[in-house]
Amino acid sequence: MKPFRLVAAGVALAVVSVVSASAQASRPAAPAQPAPSSASPALAGKLAVIDSSAFGDEKAGITRVVNAMKNINAQFQPQQTELQNMQTRYQALLDQIQKTAPVAQPAATQALQDQAEDLKRQIERKVQDAQAAVDKRQREVLGPLQDDVYNALQAYASARGIAVVIDLNRVPVLYAADSVDITKDFITEYNRTHPATTAAAAPGTGRP
Repeated sequence: MKPFRLVAAGVALAVVSVVSASAQASRPAAPAQPAPSSASPALAGKLAVIDSSAFGDEKAGITRVVNAMKNINAQFQPQQTELQNMQTRYQALLDQIQKTAPVAQPAATQALQDQAEDLKRQIERKVQDAQAAVDKRQREVLGPLQDDVYNALQAYASARGIAVVIDLNRVPVLYAADSVDITKDFITEYNRTHPATTAAAAPGTGRP
């Protein structure tokens, strides 16, 4: 099976959105194969599809993935708030320039424009720094978790005689019957065999 990619769609920093930890080409050996659950879909042949974007669904996703995404969001909430406030001040300056430019002295307008440009540069620098920090944290948190989910998926497929699993989140598929979609069953199986723990949900933990 090809590696999939966990997508942390909930992590956003003001004017930027940061998604996903990088998929790794090499994977460790899969753990012991669990027995197929009685709720498994009736698979047609040896091919199945899965939608990895559902792993982060707050209500129906993988609990450990959801917790990890929430923790990353919480960790960077101060930076997000700061950037949003700076963006608000920047927009207020633009509005003031537009409103007063027809009647204000050119020097006064230029001063406001210089102030707005300086604030814009500050925002851009902080966005870059924040994005780099989020990327690093996602690699630390989602990387090991992604490996764990991948190994569990590999074991799940092997136990059920599935030779190929296509990730609908990465590969366009025109049609797939419900009978070959293992998304819900795999999530249920993973949550049962890999329950979330207090340590896994704690902010600042390197490995969920």
